Amino acid sequence: MDLTNLYTSLSYILPEIAVSAALILIVALDLIFNKDKRIIPYVALFGILLTIYFVIDQFRISGFAFPASDANNFYGMIAVDHFGAFFKIIILISSFFIVFFSLASEEIQKIQEKSGEYYALMFGMILGMLVMISASDLVLIYLSLELLSLSSYVLAGFTKLRDRNSEASLKYLIYGAVSSGLMLYGISILYGLTGSTNLYVINSVLQGPNINVFTLAFSLVLIFVGIGYKISAAPFHFWTPDVYEGAPIAITAFLSVASKAAGFALLIRFIRTTFVTLVDDTSGYWHLVNSFDWKTILVIISILTMTLGNFSALWQNNIKRMLAFSSIAHAGYMLLGLVVFSNQGLIAILVYFFFYMFMNLGAFLVVMLIANKSGSENVEDYNGLGYTSPFLAASLTIFLVALTGLPPTAGFIGKLYIFIALVDAQMIAVAVIALLNTVVSLYYYVRIIKHMYLSKAEANQITIVPDKFTFALVLALLIPVLVFGLYFTPIIDLAKNCITILGL
Repeated sequence: MDLTNLYTSLSYILPEIAVSAALILIVALDLIFNKDKRIIPYVALFGILLTIYFVIDQFRISGFAFPASDANNFYGMIAVDHFGAFFKIIILISSFFIVFFSLASEEIQKIQEKSGEYYALMFGMILGMLVMISASDLVLIYLSLELLSLSSYVLAGFTKLRDRNSEASLKYLIYGAVSSGLMLYGISILYGLTGSTNLYVINSVLQGPNINVFTLAFSLVLIFVGIGYKISAAPFHFWTPDVYEGAPIAITAFLSVASKAAGFALLIRFIRTTFVTLVDDTSGYWHLVNSFDWKTILVIISILTMTLGNFSALWQNNIKRMLAFSSIAHAGYMLLGLVVFSNQGLIAILVYFFFYMFMNLGAFLVVMLIANKSGSENVEDYNGLGYTSPFLAASLTIFLVALTGLPPTAGFIGKLYIFIALVDAQMIAVAVIALLNTVVSLYYYVRIIKHMYLSKAEANQITIVPDKFTFALVLALLIPVLVFGLYFTPIIDLAKNCITILGL
C-alpha cells in the first residue's frame, strides 16, 4: 500500500479517526489534570462536533463500497454511503446531548474525579458504533460490536452509588457474553459455508445452488441473536429493563437511542447487503435470495417485541423501567419498517429513528431532572407535579404524547410512515396489530400524565425549577419534537436521499 492510496483510504474513515484522537486526548488530559477534570467534558463536546463535521462531509460521497480484492482499501471491510452517514449523525447528536446530560446529572457529578475514565469509555462506545455502522465484513462487525459492548458494560455500573448499579453491569455483561458467543459461532458457520467474511462476496455465493439451507438458517439465527440483543428485540430483550433501571440515567438514555441506532444500522446493512439481489426501480421493493425466510422471522420478532414491550410496561411503577419496556416496544415498531423489504420501509425507519432520538432523550432528561431533586423514579412521586413544577410536567407530557405517536408531535409522523409502508406492502393485519399496540401504549403513558395533573400532591412535594442550563437543554429537545411534527419535509427528503446508496 503506497502513501497515496493510504491517504485516500484514511480519508474515508475521518469520523472514526476523529473519535479515536479525541479518546486519546481525553485519556492524556485525565493524566495531566489529575485534580481538576472540568476541561474534559468540553474536550468531549469539541471531539463530537469535529466528528459531526467529517460525517456531514461524507454526504458529498455518492456512494462507495471497497472491493474485497483491493488491499489498498481495507479489503472490502467498510462501506461509506449516505445510509451510514445518516445513522452516524443520529449517534453523534445523541452523544452530544448525553455529554450535557452528564453535566446536569447529580449521579455523574458525584464521580467527577473519574470523569476521564467516564468520557473515555463513552468515546469507546461511539467509536464502536461508528465502525459498526460502516462495517461490511463479519470480522469487523464482531470487533466493533465487542468494542461497543465492553465500554457499555462498564458504563452501566460506573457510578457504583447503589447496589443496583453493579447489578445492572453484571447482568449486562452476562447476557452480552452469551449473545456475543452465539453470534461468533454463527459467523464461523457462515464463513465455513461461503468461504468469506465479506458481505458482498457472501451475497454472490448465496445466489448459487450449492448452499446447505439448514446450516445457513442455523448460522443466521445465531447471528441474529447478537444483533437482536443489541436492539432489544424480543426474546433477546431480558437484559434491557434491569440494565436501564440500574444504570445512571444519562447512560440509560444513551443506550436507548445511540446503541439501538447502531444495532438497527447493522441489521439493515447485513440484510440489505448480504441477501438482496435486486431492488425494483419502479416499486422500490427488494428481491431477496430464497435460501432464508427473513420476512416471516422478522414479522414474528417485531410483533412479539412490540407486544411484550407494551404489555410489560403496563405494570411498571418505576419510570425508568417503564421507559425501558417502551424502548423495547419502539424497536418492534421500527422492525416493521424492515419487514416490508422496500425503500419506503427504509425511509420510515430513518424518519422514525430521527424523531425517536429527540422524544426519548427528552423523556429521560426530564426523569433525570426530577430524580436529581426528589431522589425517586417512582410514578407515585410524580403526583401533583403539573402544579408544583409546571414546565417539567408540560415537557414530559409532550414527550410522552410523542412517544405514543399522537399529533401534532414528530412521533406521529414517524409512526405514520411506518403504517404507510405496511399498507403499501398490503400487510394490513400487521398494521392492525401495530395500531392496537399503540392503543395499549397510550394507557401507560397517560398514566404518568394522570399522576402529574389529576393526583393530589404530597404535603412535602418538592418544587423543581430548572436553572438556565437545564431549561435550555429541555427546550433543545422539546422544540424539534413540536416543529418536526408540523414541518417534517426536510427530514423526509434527507431520508429519501440516504436510502438510495447502500453499496450495492
